[in-house]
Amino acid sequence: QVQLVESGGGLVQAGGSLRLSCAASGRSFSSYAMGWFRQAPGKERELVAAISWTGGRTWYVDSVKGRFTISRDNAKNTVYLQMNSLKPEDTADYYCAADPRHLIATMQDQYDYWGQGTQVTVSS
Repeated sequence: QVQLVESGGGLVQAGGSLRLSCAASGRSFSSYAMGWFRQAPGKERELVAAISWTGGRTWYVDSVKGRFTISRDNAKNTVYLQMNSLKPEDTADYYCAADPRHLIATMQDQYDYWGQGTQVTVSS
């Protein structure tokens, strides 16, 4: 089992940047596929970015390609989401999640463990 704690959210102006971090407990972090999801008010939760065990493979939803970068440091049990050129439509609660079974996971139901989320607000 793994516990996940997100940090780094906040209020930023459009065009600005934020870096989210997700710290994981447990010894098997390096064998979990990791993902960042977001949920805006009134909308369904969506996968924003995913990364494989070693970090060699990544996936992004089209709306963030070229602006967001997911990375991980297995020595620190941490996964990051660097968000640049932020837009008001990026405003949401952001969650990290862990999948212990797949190399990389792009489906929400593949993820077993979830953090409590961090809020990101982008003002226009």
